Amino acid sequence: MINLLVRSLWNRRSTAVLTIFSISISVTLLLGVENIRQGVRGSFSSAVSGTDIIVGARGGSLQLLLYSIFRIGNAPNNLSWESYNDFLNDKRVKWTIPISLGDSHRGYRVLGTNQDYFKYFRYGSKKKLEFYEGGSFSKTFDAVIGSEVAIKFKYKLNEEIIISHGTGKKSFLKHDDRPFKVVGILKPTGTPVDQSLHVSLEGITAMHIDWESGAPPMEGESLSTEDIKRLDLKTEAITSFLIGLKSKIHAFSLQREINSFKEEPLSAIMPGVALQELWTILRTAEIGLRVVTWFVLFAGLLGMMTSLLSGLNERRREMAILRSVGAGPGTISFLLIFEATFLSLAGILFGLLLLYITLFVSQPLLEAYFGLFIPIHPPSFKDLIILGVIILTGMLMGLIPALRAYRQSLADGMTIRL
Repeated sequence: MINLLVRSLWNRRSTAVLTIFSISISVTLLLGVENIRQGVRGSFSSAVSGTDIIVGARGGSLQLLLYSIFRIGNAPNNLSWESYNDFLNDKRVKWTIPISLGDSHRGYRVLGTNQDYFKYFRYGSKKKLEFYEGGSFSKTFDAVIGSEVAIKFKYKLNEEIIISHGTGKKSFLKHDDRPFKVVGILKPTGTPVDQSLHVSLEGITAMHIDWESGAPPMEGESLSTEDIKRLDLKTEAITSFLIGLKSKIHAFSLQREINSFKEEPLSAIMPGVALQELWTILRTAEIGLRVVTWFVLFAGLLGMMTSLLSGLNERRREMAILRSVGAGPGTISFLLIFEATFLSLAGILFGLLLLYITLFVSQPLLEAYFGLFIPIHPPSFKDLIILGVIILTGMLMGLIPALRAYRQSLADGMTIRL
C-alpha cells in the first residue's frame, strides 16, 4: 500500500509538493503566532520581575508601565523629589528605584537612577543584573551601557559617549560639551535593560543644569565640566520610581495611599495588573490573528481536497486497473484517505521544520532590535492537540474524494469519453 501510494504521488509530484507547501505554511503561521504571543508575554513579564508597585505622575496606567519599564510611548509628567522621599522611608517599603528618562544616545534611551538600580532591580526569574565588564557608575559623568548598545556601537570601557536631548533617533540638540565615560557593560538580559544607557541622577541634573525650558544656554554662558563637578547637584524631579515591599500584603493599602496623596497627584500601579489590562486590549487582535491563520490552514486543506477530486478524472484508468487486478472499492477509497493523511502529515512535518528554522534565525534579531526573547522548545501538549486536529481534518477532507472513487465503476474507468 505504501509503495503504491508513493508511486501515485510521484506521478503527481507537482500537485503534491504544492499541497504540502501550503499546509506547511499554514502550520508555521498557526504555531508561530502562538509562540510569538507567549514569547511577547514572557518578555514583558520578565522585565518587571520583583517589582510590586510603579509610581508616577497622575495618568494612564499603561502609559506609566510602557514608558517607565519598556521605554515605549510618550513621556508622562514628572513627579517631585520630595514626593519620592515621602515614600522612600515608609516602613512598608523594602527598597525603591528612582527612574529619570528623557534623553537618548543614537536612538537608545538614557536612564538616570542610583546605585539601588543595580542592587535591587530583577528580571526573568528574579535574576540580578550582572556586569560583563567594569562596574557601576561612581562619578557624575560615568555611564553603564546595556549589552545591545555595546555590541551595536562596539563600545569599550573608558570610551566617551555624547548624549542627545530628547528621545528621537536623531536630535539637533546634544550635550556634546559634557561627554560621559563608559565604566560598565551589563550582561544580556533579553529586556529593555539591554537597550538602555544608565547614568546617575546627578549626571542627568548636570546635563541640564544651565538649560532653560528645554533650550541650551547661550554661547559663552554654559558651565564647564569642571565647574559642574564642584557643584552640589540635587535632583528636583524624576519620571517614576519602582517599589519593592517587605510584604505583599501591603500592596493594596500603599497603592490606595499613593493614589490619594494630597501633596501631589500621583498614580500607583501594580505591574501584573497593568499587564493584564494590556493583554485584554490586545486579545481582540490575537483572536483575529488566530482566526486568519485557521482560515489559511483550512484553505490549504480545502486545496488538497480539490486537487484529489479534480485528479479523479485523470486517475479513472488507474482506478480501473487496480479494480481489475483484485483491488476492491474499499481498498481504493482507503488509498485516497491514506493519501490525504500522508499529505497532511508531511505538511505538518515540513511546517514544524520551517517554524524552528524561522525561530532560530529570528530569535537573536528580535532580541536585539525589539528586546523580545522567543524561546525555542518542543511542541507543547496544546500544539500536539492542534496538530492532531489538522491530521484528523485532513483525513475527513480525504473522505469526499474517497466516497466518489468508491462509486466509480470499472466500466466508467475503461470508457473513453469524447
